[in-house]
Amino acid sequence: MKRWTLIAATAASLLLAPLAQALDLQGHRGTRGLAPENTLASFAKALGIGVTTLETDIAITRDGVLVISHDSALNPDITRGPDGQYIAGRGPVIHHTAFDEIRRYDVGRIKPGTRYAGQFPEQVPVDGARLPTLDELFALVKKSGNTEVRFALETKLSPGAPDETAAPEPFARALIAAVRAAGMAQRTSILSFDWRTLQVVQREAPEIITVYLTAQQRWLDNVGANDGASPWTAGYKLREHGGSVPRLIHAAGGKVWKALGIQVLAWTVNEPALMGRILDLGVDGLITDRADLARTVMAQRGLPLPRTTPVTP
Repeated sequence: MKRWTLIAATAASLLLAPLAQALDLQGHRGTRGLAPENTLASFAKALGIGVTTLETDIAITRDGVLVISHDSALNPDITRGPDGQYIAGRGPVIHHTAFDEIRRYDVGRIKPGTRYAGQFPEQVPVDGARLPTLDELFALVKKSGNTEVRFALETKLSPGAPDETAAPEPFARALIAAVRAAGMAQRTSILSFDWRTLQVVQREAPEIITVYLTAQQRWLDNVGANDGASPWTAGYKLREHGGSVPRLIHAAGGKVWKALGIQVLAWTVNEPALMGRILDLGVDGLITDRADLARTVMAQRGLPLPRTTPVTP
């Protein structure tokens, strides 16, 4: 059984995973640099460019629908209401809102003048885009004919705001059911900073890869390095494992550290010069908002490219 974990570095963050033969080019939230994040248009763009993995985020509506969203509440930088105006401040919490209500909001255009708009000046708006369901993403990939692309699905929940998301067990079970129903278990990895969901997946769906995400930053320390305890790690405590993150992950059920065959992926890398430097270090993959630029850098180095499967959402 394969396990991954995430660590931080200075130039980029690194994802540790089982070894693979070819570079793993992961489209971050689809291809956020070119199309609205986490929309079907963004995933279609990534498939048309050619990636090995679609990286995305999962939330659950009040009525139990798995939707794709990085944020637990609608983001005012990208969300317009039925009146066509950008919402003022933080929007409705997805888990408190019915699916039909969520679909009334347009997430296809960045609000001009925001910091987010400055980050992605080449993103092409797709007016009318809605938060897609996970089922719709699976259907899009099947429509494209791509039988190889993988899915990296992050469960978005926080012990610090338990009322804003589904509880870990029902969240994980709903995700497992959707992945299995689509026949995608062998092509899916489930990621989380909240390891409680990973414990459920390991117990109930051992055929699905679990990815232990960790951060030891001031803005997020989910392994408890700063205060010695963490609500994120399913009851496992860093101090009880000699302060070692690998030992902590192993205690929680992760196996990759034992194997010592560790794959390194850099994220989120969007500048060609930095991509080149990182690839020259021998990393095994890139997570990027600009898969198009990454492919150019890969081609310059003679690296094999993922096949392209253009599709219309």
